Amino acid sequence: MDHVAADPGLEVLRRRRAELRDSMDALEQALAAPAPRRAAAWAERVHVALVELSADLRTHVDVTEGPDGLHQAVLATAPRLSPAVDRLSREHVLLLTCVDELLEHLDGPDPADGVAAARERGTTLLGQLVRHRQRGSDLVFEAYQADIGGET
Repeated sequence: MDHVAADPGLEVLRRRRAELRDSMDALEQALAAPAPRRAAAWAERVHVALVELSADLRTHVDVTEGPDGLHQAVLATAPRLSPAVDRLSREHVLLLTCVDELLEHLDGPDPADGVAAARERGTTLLGQLVRHRQRGSDLVFEAYQADIGGET
């Protein structure tokens, strides 16, 4: 392992990625759970998983976009990557909006009416998160030649 890959900041990033991945897995499992005749329980399970995902995603945004965050470090190391950093920052806004909208949807009056729509929105969100994580991993590799993975 080279000295860059052992950087403590990258180790923190790896752990945060793993936490976000765990939250994504929990949401996927909640969305896939059976809903007929138990829509309220299903919606509650999805809601709990989504709240966890929301917290992990907000932490991810703080870690990457904060004043001492990953994006600033990447730009200092490799300014040529500014378009990729800008794209990831724009995606953060979209991802957080999707999470908030899905939470609002789940808080609707009748969970049974919204199961199919919640599943559609949730699986779309998960796909967006997977692609976002891939682009983030590519960014770190381009800047530091380090594989941050995300699974521990």
